[in-house]
Amino acid sequence: MSDRNQEYDFKWCPGCGDFGVKRALEQAIGTYTEEFEIPRTSNVIVAGIGCSGNMVHLMEGEQPFGIHGIHGRTLPIAFGVATSRPDLNTIVVAGDGDFLSIGAEHIPSAASRNPNMTCIIMDNGVYGLTKGQSSPTSSTGQITTSTPFGKMESQMKPLELYLSYGVSYIASHYSSKPKVLAEFIVEGMKHPGLSIIHVQSPCTTYNNTYDILRGDKKNNIPGTAFIVDEDHDPSDYNAAVDLINKGGVPLGLIFKKLHLLLMICKIK
Repeated sequence: MSDRNQEYDFKWCPGCGDFGVKRALEQAIGTYTEEFEIPRTSNVIVAGIGCSGNMVHLMEGEQPFGIHGIHGRTLPIAFGVATSRPDLNTIVVAGDGDFLSIGAEHIPSAASRNPNMTCIIMDNGVYGLTKGQSSPTSSTGQITTSTPFGKMESQMKPLELYLSYGVSYIASHYSSKPKVLAEFIVEGMKHPGLSIIHVQSPCTTYNNTYDILRGDKKNNIPGTAFIVDEDHDPSDYNAAVDLINKGGVPLGLIFKKLHLLLMICKIK
């Protein structure tokens, strides 16, 4: 495969959280390929529609394989890759609008079949590419270009959704910490089954949540993001439920457990 096309025209605003995710994914692919002594072309990235979709074109150096698919269909496309070519490291990159709106219908079947692939979801709480409309993860009451009087619907809780559907590896983090984020992505790649790393990736143009997540120390305003305690047991389903319902945005490993199908296969 050739190096990245430097002339590819993409639209990420200055300060976009997706830059941090790009750096983390590059580090993760580098670490994974080096550890298992495989070429970068053993990785395939499946991207959806939206700002996050540019990711498939932007990896530095030798390019992994990439599929820039259609809106909301990253999971079925990636599932086809993972099942037909199990020798490849299948990676999904998608935004909250793509993955959790039109694409949400595919999560239950993917979780139950537990294909060996890693999903990186960039959540900015709006449809950024199409000028800031409300998305499933927009806050209730949030004013956007499509909800000028405030969003009426309840805000979706993605981590709760993944857990209830039975996703076997769930992590949550923040795009401004690419080194730490890369570690969770690598761990997700090594996990035998479906892994989802949900990333808070602020949109500086239409939904700048940096200060909300980090807080304002000067004015003594706490942030909504918090680090998961070291004593949290990610194999404990009830502990994961309590963590998600604690309020705020947990940063760390939420849940990790060997899927029942894999356990049955090992027993046999």
